[in-house]
Amino acid sequence: MDTTERAALIRAGDRRALARAITLVESARPDHRDQALALLIALRNGHQALRIGLSGTPGVGKSTFIEAFGLMLTGQGLKVAVLAVDPSSARSGGSILGDKTRMERLSRDPNAFIRPSPSQSQLGGVARRTREAVALCEAAGFDVVLIETVGVGQSETVVAELSDLFLLLLAPAGGDELQGVKRGIMEMADLILVNKADGDLKPAAMRTVADYSGALHLLRRRSQDPKGFPKALPVSALADEGLAEAWTDMQSLVAWRKEHGHWDRTRAAQARHWFEEEVRQGLLSALTREPQKGLMTSLGERVAAGELAPEAAAAEMLRLLGRGSSG
Repeated sequence: MDTTERAALIRAGDRRALARAITLVESARPDHRDQALALLIALRNGHQALRIGLSGTPGVGKSTFIEAFGLMLTGQGLKVAVLAVDPSSARSGGSILGDKTRMERLSRDPNAFIRPSPSQSQLGGVARRTREAVALCEAAGFDVVLIETVGVGQSETVVAELSDLFLLLLAPAGGDELQGVKRGIMEMADLILVNKADGDLKPAAMRTVADYSGALHLLRRRSQDPKGFPKALPVSALADEGLAEAWTDMQSLVAWRKEHGHWDRTRAAQARHWFEEEVRQGLLSALTREPQKGLMTSLGERVAAGELAPEAAAAEMLRLLGRGSSG
């Protein structure tokens, strides 16, 4: 299948073609990368979806929330794609990829598409090619793309570089939970949603919402936020409570950012970030090929033997690379 035919099928909403295209962009084979780049170029400047990044503490119910939220959106006639990143084993590289089984009802919805991907030890809570998978889902006509990260950690804020809204999902808890969440991820969040706000846990959830609302007021207000954002809200994915209110706030925030030019500026800044990231990754990849690989090996052995300091060896490697590029 050539690029033109593959692009036409994706634009027509062919799920099998979309799934195969995501597999193609995730492949590290050089010939597949060439095909993936050609496809992405062919699909440029098309439909824009609302990209929503979502992270949360382990056991908070991210999959349950995404399923309930996704079903609410498809019930409104929207097309929803879910890109769920599962952690990979550092030893084997394998991943369970169990999100489809955890979102059984949503996976059967004709207006939804769920794609689990292994993180492949990539930092940032997202897979290396998640951004390209998002672009493919946009080209396929999806209205909302939900990007579920691996879990809360110091590197999770990378998902903010490929999303329009960033949701932080937390469980009802005491003050210790507030201490355990990294300040960086709180500063990136547009909405903090306290899940499981139902039954016996509802009073604790409301207290947690109050705690986080107070913490958010202490953070410096961002230029891309209207008054009242970011905010903390109670939700219950199990009881389908608070989801409509959260969606209303998301739409309000997006409308304000578009009206004031923040949407376009953020997307432009994200595009530049990923250009620079591709250059960095390309340079690292080049170091695994000869003659750079030989230089790296030689300098690495001298560092291991104590003949060179790591910093001096790195400076020498960069000098040699600079000389090679100028010559």
